[in-house]
Amino acid sequence: MNESHKLTCHCGAVEMLVTLSDGLNTARRCDCSFCRRRGAVAVSAPLDGIKIIKGEDNLTLYQWGTMTAKHYFCKTCGNYTHHQRRSNPNEYGVNMGALEGVNPAEYEPIEWADGVNHPSDR
Repeated sequence: MNESHKLTCHCGAVEMLVTLSDGLNTARRCDCSFCRRRGAVAVSAPLDGIKIIKGEDNLTLYQWGTMTAKHYFCKTCGNYTHHQRRSNPNEYGVNMGALEGVNPAEYEPIEWADGVNHPSDR
């Protein structure tokens, strides 16, 4: 079931409307070198599932390694908002903790994805 949520960064400079692929059922963490440091829980959205309402110019992009994944952050508060996935470039991972009214702690235990042994690295 597709669900729409409002997403905001911590300072409110960035605001989005996000339509999730399968609600909060796709919640997961990743243990790759970047994600484990970030610690955020991500939920899935299709590429056309994100509409930036405010602050597109306040988003900054971070990439490394294969340059496939695209990680977006608010320039002001540094809050991670979303990323285009390396594992599936046809979808976004969205910061579950930035969705209005959603507390990831209420969905524990949350599955971990094996980003250390990513299939693209083989």
